[in-house]
Amino acid sequence: PVQILSYLGGVEKVEETDLKPRTGFLYPIHTRNISVFINATREQDSGQYMCTVNVVDEIIRPNKNVGIINLTVLVPPAAPTCQLHGNAIVGANVTLSCSSKKGKPSPMYQWQREPPTLQVFFPPAQDRARGTLKLTNLSLEMSGVYVCRAENQAGSKNCSIVLEV
Repeated sequence: PVQILSYLGGVEKVEETDLKPRTGFLYPIHTRNISVFINATREQDSGQYMCTVNVVDEIIRPNKNVGIINLTVLVPPAAPTCQLHGNAIVGANVTLSCSSKKGKPSPMYQWQREPPTLQVFFPPAQDRARGTLKLTNLSLEMSGVYVCRAENQAGSKNCSIVLEV
């Protein structure tokens, strides 16, 4: 464990960590609320945080006066990349793929064909976890703009691809 903040003998100390410029006690110590804040959170701030309270002249007992919290910093998906795999000719099969380099938790993907011929896709043609859409037995009518949405609890981003059969 790495100490981040301490209050001892009336002195508040912020340790030399990458959190130093972004953290502190939320309230004055005399309020007895020792909540802390972390500003400008980053993915690497995720982890387990522990608060230990030791009162002067009190017997220190292991695992007592300890609070533990797990922090997970969510990261919205980065703008995904859309790609076409295969030859878009009548009667052929192609796969559209969509992937985002960042996102916590891992993004889920949703493909849709844009108007004027709006179409939403479902399994087995679409794999939401992998970001793929399989189009089989292509016809001229399947030409159009296909949009992929990468989404998690922190946000979403889109990419699109033009399919010309």
